[in-house]
Parts: sequence; C-alpha cells; structure tokens
Amino acid sequence: MINEFPAWKNWLVLIVVAVGLLYAAPNLFPEDPAVQVSRANVATMDRASVAVVEDALRNTGTTYRESELRDGLLYILFDETEAQLQGLDALRAELGRGWVVALNRVSRTPGWLRALGGAPMNLGLDLVGGVHFLLEVDLVAAVTQAEERYENSVRGLLRNQNIRYGLVTREPGRGIQVTFRAAEDRDRAVRAIGGEFEQLTVRPFDDAEPTLLVTLSETEQEAVRAFAVEQNITTLRNRVNELGVAEPLVQRQGQHRIVVQLPGVQDTARAKEILGATATLEWRLVYQDGDPYDAQASGRVPLAARLYTDNQGQPVLLRRDVIATGDQLTGASSGIDSETGSPAVFINLDATAARRMTQTTRENLNRPMAVVIIENRTDIVERNGEMVRVRETVEEVISIATIRGVFGARFQITGLEPQEARNLALLLRAGALAAPMDIVEERTVGPSMGADNIRQGFLAVLIGFAVVVVFIALYYRMFGLVANTALLTNLVLIIAVMSMIPGATLTMPGIAGIVLTVGMAIDANVLIFERIREEIRLGNTPQAAIHSGYDKAFSSIADANVTTLIAAVVLFLFGTGPIKGFAVTLSIGIITSMFTAIVGTRAIVNAVWGGRKLRELPI
Repeated sequence: MINEFPAWKNWLVLIVVAVGLLYAAPNLFPEDPAVQVSRANVATMDRASVAVVEDALRNTGTTYRESELRDGLLYILFDETEAQLQGLDALRAELGRGWVVALNRVSRTPGWLRALGGAPMNLGLDLVGGVHFLLEVDLVAAVTQAEERYENSVRGLLRNQNIRYGLVTREPGRGIQVTFRAAEDRDRAVRAIGGEFEQLTVRPFDDAEPTLLVTLSETEQEAVRAFAVEQNITTLRNRVNELGVAEPLVQRQGQHRIVVQLPGVQDTARAKEILGATATLEWRLVYQDGDPYDAQASGRVPLAARLYTDNQGQPVLLRRDVIATGDQLTGASSGIDSETGSPAVFINLDATAARRMTQTTRENLNRPMAVVIIENRTDIVERNGEMVRVRETVEEVISIATIRGVFGARFQITGLEPQEARNLALLLRAGALAAPMDIVEERTVGPSMGADNIRQGFLAVLIGFAVVVVFIALYYRMFGLVANTALLTNLVLIIAVMSMIPGATLTMPGIAGIVLTVGMAIDANVLIFERIREEIRLGNTPQAAIHSGYDKAFSSIADANVTTLIAAVVLFLFGTGPIKGFAVTLSIGIITSMFTAIVGTRAIVNAVWGGRKLRELPI
C-alpha cells in the first residue's frame, strides 16, 4: 500500500501555521498600564490638549513613562498598575469634569502588525480587573410609560374627532380610563380609538356609567417589554462608549436582565453613576390660563395642564400636550451661544418632531415654551429597620424661553451652567433608558487579583502541557515528538483565533477550557499511534501501517470530537458568562486540535518517513 500525502495539504498546513504565528504574535508584546484621556464633546485630541494633560501631570508630580496619541485619544503609559491608579486620580482631580479620564491598557504591538489587523486577545474582567453589574429592567414601568404616551394620543384623537369627553386619567397597571357625558359619545370613541390604534384594547369600564378602559393589547405589551430591554442595552453601550470605558461588555441575560462589565474601572461609585444616570427631555408650552402658585397650594390643577417645579423649586404650569420628546433627538452637543455667550445645548430633532415643532412655534409666537428634564433615580433608604430600594421619577423645568421665531429641526437650550450643559448633551447623545433598572448584583475585581489570575492560569496551562509532552515523548519516542509539535501548534492556533475574533474574550473559565483542550488534543494522536502499532503487529509494512493508522482512526476521532463540540455549542447557547467563556475556548480548541492532530502530524510524518523503505518505525 502506497503512503501518499497530497501536496496541497502540505501547503495548507504551512499557510495555517504561518497565519497562526502572525496573529498570535501580538500576545508576545505585554500591555502597558495606561490612562486614556479625551476631551468631553471633542472627537479627537489636539497638541494643545496634550500639552494641558502633560502640564497637569507635572503639576501633580506624577511619574509616567511616555504619552502617545492613538486614534484621536491620548494614552499616558505607566510602568506598573499602582502608578497607573495614582495617575488616574491625579488627572481627574487636576483636569476636572470637562475631560474623560479612564483606565486602559495599551499593547506594544508594532505598527506594521497592527496594520495587518493583529491585536492581542481581549482579556475578561477576572484577568484585568474592573466592575461587574447585573441589572434588572423594570418591565412594569416600561408598560406604564407606554400607557402614558398613549394617554396624550387618545386625548388628542378625541379632540380631533369632536367627541365630547369628561376626563382622561391613567392608573398604573390598570390602563387609561375615559369618562363621557353620553353613551353615544362612548360608542363613537370605541370606533375611533379602535380604528386609529390597533395595538390598544378598548372595553367598557362601568356598565352603569359611560366610561371606557383603554389598555395595551397583550401583543403590544410583549413588544414594549422586548423593546425596553433592547433599547436599554443600546443606551448602556452608547453611554459607556461616550465616557471612555475601554472594551465594555453589555449583553442580555435571560428575559429582563442585563450584564455590564467594565474592565479597568475600579471606581464602583463612578460606574454606578455612568449606568444609572438617565435623562430625557420634553418640550411643552407654558399654560398661561392659571396661577401655578394657587394650583400648588390647593392641589387643583387645570385639566389641560400639569404642575411642575423649576430648578429653583418654583411651581410652573405646563400644557399636557408634548411638542417633542428626547427619543426624537438625532443629535445633541454643548457649546456657547454666539449671541449671549452663555452655555447652550444644541439640539437636532428627527423629521416628525421637526414638523410638529415648526407648526407649534408658528402658531405660538411670543408665547413661552419650557424644557422639562426627566430623570429616574434609585436610592436605598431605611424603613422599619430594613434597607429598601426606592425609585423616584424627577421631572424638572430647566428652561423657559419666549418663542421669538419659527424653528424646527435645529435649535438650542440656554439657561444652564457649563457643566450642566456638558452633562445634558452627553446623556442625550447616549440616549435615555426606555425603562428604569435596578442593580441586583455588583462586584469589583482589583487589578492585582487579575494579574494573579493570569499567573495562575498560565501556570496551569504550562504544567498540563509539560506533563503531556514528557509522557508522550517517552511513550511514543520520535512519533511522540511529532505529537508534541502538533500540540504546541494547537496552542498557537487557539491564541491566534481568539485574537482574530473581535468579540472573543479570554477569561479564567476560558483558560480552563484551554487546559482541558491540551489533554484532549493528544487523544487523537494516541488513537492514531496505537492503530499504527496494531497494524505493524499484524505484519503490515511501516508505510502501510502509517496509511491505515490515520485512515482507520479517523472515524473514532471524529465521533469523539464532534460529540464534545456539540456539548460545547449547547453550553455556549444556554450558558451565561463564565460558562460561555469555557465553551468558546473549548470549541476553538477542538477544531484546531483535529486539524493539527490529523492533518498536521500526517504532514510531518510523511515529510520525515514518507516515500522511504523502512524496516521499522520509531514508535
């Protein structure tokens, strides 16, 4: 029997190994602890900004190795983590809130390798330190907010259809209640609401009175809940990106929970501020047919108005109709008003809101319009000896200005302090949370603990690899060295693939998956080599034994590895967090080990012993 190996497979092995070495190489260059600095509301750092940062470091006596501009951001490099943390505190104190200062790590990977797309593996929270949060989205509040939006729509529809109604009220969890003066008005309203809003369910609320109860249909409620979770995930991603957190992880867990991991962030209070801050806006006309002080004192608010307070605590009456809301923004930035020189937030609205704003300002020239900021705040207070989480929605008028001209898609908000303008613009750009969230779990991993995890993980891989290498070399002699070469190549390929996949992150469970792969990777060669030994004992020639060994062992190897791969895929699909990390490295390791153990070792064996007349094999 002729033992042949196609030339294209040899070239395939060489190309795969070369690519693997190339993209695994960035991991040989250690990452430097760094502080990432940028200007709030400025896309890139210029030389003047760099000079300001370097002066701040000199003023505080902070020792650093060098500064580097990369991709529009400034990185201050340090020799050790302790100096990095000191530099972070010094820069935040010296630069103030107009700057974005975040912990980061910068690779020493050469520029030519970065140009080819080479980058080291992303390391998880447990390896570099940072903060971990598990947040729960309040789905009941999401439905309640949707009902509130429909309340204004229902009221406007009834007015447009000239249907006389008495009162439109909303009770959380029960829907929108509408009272009418006559049964025929109620019947007209049923047809009008049902025809205009298919997503609403309309039914009589009280048979004795002409009333209606308007609620969201089950399908719409499910859609609102799903949107709330997805929108919150998007908003959180935007928010941590805006604030300069490096390599954040924001992903869904289960039906209504979100996992947020911020590697490199050690300040838990700051991270909570990043995640929990909410801000959205509403534009409403000021209600001028009533006295806000009388309404506040008596508690009787006109039906067409709502009572608010401004940032000085003074009462303000605004119309119920909303002109535009924060979720209709397409852009927001802070700056200086060219006419007055005061801080301003420049707003861009989408087409729908722009049309309504244009119509409103045209019809209400020289009348006041207010901007309302809405924030959801969660505090923990003590009640009856227990710590209770209390959520509060704060609605505050931040600006009242007289409409002097017609405007639509672009305008500005004034009357704010500089820092208020910057914060408001940042939160508006990041978007508002679609529903409130509670932090149900939080933990912090220090940088030193992450470094210890890396050392221990590396030691585990090294010991496992060394034990396997020594045993296989002693047991299978020269063929054992071939298997060991394949095993080393397998590790290189795992690292290369992890480095090439943008979303792949190495964690401690992932290292465990690599350790397990080291043991499993040698199984295929054991099956092949034992089959070759058996063929030799049966009297076959060495070349025939090699051919039969690889050919007949393949089915057993494929069965074992495919079964394990299926289990790893199931773990990835249904597992969370650490389990996913384990499943990823295990899956990659299985695929690369099959390639190196079957194709790689065959290429080496045929290169060394193929095409020769042999009396025996060194196995």
